[in-house]
Amino acid sequence: MLWSKYFIPTFKETPIGVEAMSHQFLLRGGFVHMLTSGVYSYLPLGLKVLRRIEHIIREEMNNAGAVELFLPCLQPVELWKQTGRDEVLKDVMIKFTDNRGRAMCLGPTHEEVITDLVKNYVQSYRQLPVTFYQIQTKFRDELRTRFGIVRACEFIMKDAYSFDRDLEGLKKNYQLMYEAYQNIFRRCGLDAVIIEADSGAMGGDMSHEFLVTAPIGEDTILRCPSCHSYCSVFGERANGAKCPQCHKGVLKGEVAIELGHIFRLGTKYSQAQHAQFLDEDGKQKPMIMGCYGIGVSRVIAAIIEKHHDERGIRWPGEVTPFDVEIVPLAAGNEAGEIVDLAQRYYRELTASGYDVLLDDRSETAGVKFNDADLIGIPLRVIIGKRNLAEGKVEIKDRRSGEAVVVDKNAMSQKVAEIRGGTPCLKN
Repeated sequence: MLWSKYFIPTFKETPIGVEAMSHQFLLRGGFVHMLTSGVYSYLPLGLKVLRRIEHIIREEMNNAGAVELFLPCLQPVELWKQTGRDEVLKDVMIKFTDNRGRAMCLGPTHEEVITDLVKNYVQSYRQLPVTFYQIQTKFRDELRTRFGIVRACEFIMKDAYSFDRDLEGLKKNYQLMYEAYQNIFRRCGLDAVIIEADSGAMGGDMSHEFLVTAPIGEDTILRCPSCHSYCSVFGERANGAKCPQCHKGVLKGEVAIELGHIFRLGTKYSQAQHAQFLDEDGKQKPMIMGCYGIGVSRVIAAIIEKHHDERGIRWPGEVTPFDVEIVPLAAGNEAGEIVDLAQRYYRELTASGYDVLLDDRSETAGVKFNDADLIGIPLRVIIGKRNLAEGKVEIKDRRSGEAVVVDKNAMSQKVAEIRGGTPCLKN
C-alpha cells in the first residue's frame, strides 16, 4: 500500500483530556476517530489491527471445535424478561420501542439470544455437545466512558457459548476455551494473568478472568513477590495480606485490565428459557451451558499499553497493520534511483507475501521517521543517499531499536531472516 493512496491522518499533538497512552496513540496515529464520547470509528490502520486480532481468535476458536455464526444486534426485551436480566442490566441496556410497538434493545450480550436459537434446533443428546461463537458489536449505555475504546458504549466482543448434556462435558469445553484463551493472548503479545473470579450477573458456579497489568485497568489483582503467583481480584484493602500459596510473601496490589472472562453457567439460562434435550433414558433435561467472552477492542488498547515507548506504538508481529514499512529519503540527484529502488523493494516484499506500506510522500526525513515511530510497523527499510552511495540500505527494528546496514540486493533475505520468514495474514 502506498501511503499517499491510503488514509493515515497522523497528528503531532496529544488531544486535550486524553489520559491513557493507548488512547493517545490510537488518535494521533490515525487508527480511530471519536464520533462522540464512547463511540469510535475504526480508520483503515485500526481496522487492519482489528482484523488481525480477529483472525487469531478465529483460528483458536476453530481449533477448539467452536463453530462461528452471527447473531442480531436487535433483541426483543421479552427475551430478557425470561431470565430476569432486563432488571439486572437495566442501567446499561439501550432500550426503545419500534414502529410495531415492540419493546426492543441493542444487545449488550447474547446469552438469551443463543439459548433461544439452540433450543429450536437441538432436541436430542445425539446433537450435543455444540459450541458456537461470534465476533459482534455490543451496546451498553455506559455513564462513565473511559480510556477510549476500553470502556465504550459501542464495542466489539468475541462471545462463545457451549451446550452440553452433563457437567463433565461442560468441564471439557471449559478447559478447551481456557487453553484457547491462553493461546490468543500469547499470540497478541500479552502475558495474561488468569484468576478465579466472581460470576456476577452472568451466573454459574465457576469463572476465570484473563487480565493484563496496565495503568488503564479498573481491577486490582494481588501479586506475591516471593512465589510470583497472582491470587484474585480484590480491593486495595487486601494489600499487606500473606500469600495463601507460599505463606511467605506479602501480597501487593497491581492495576489490571480485564480482557476475557469465561463462565461455567450450568442451567441458569436453559432452565429459564426451557432449552431442553431428550436424554438416552427418554427424559427431558436442561442443557448445561458455558459462555466465553473476549473484549476484542480492549485487546487493541492493552497491546499498545504493553508495547509502546515515548515516540509511539511497537506492534507485535501478529497484530501489526503492516509487516514492513519502506521509507525512501528521496532528495537531490539521487531521488530517481532511491524511488526506483523503493518501488522494486515494494514489489519484491509484496510478492513474498508481506503486507507492505511504502511512504511515498514528499515529506522530510524527520516527518517520515516521526510518523513511522508513531504507527509502529515492526520493520522499517530506509533508503538514503549516504548508504546507497555504498550500495547499502538500512533495516531498523521498531521494537528493539536495533538497525543493520545490508547490501541493497540482500534486503529481502534479511527481512525474511528477521521476521522468521513468515509473513502475517494480509487484510
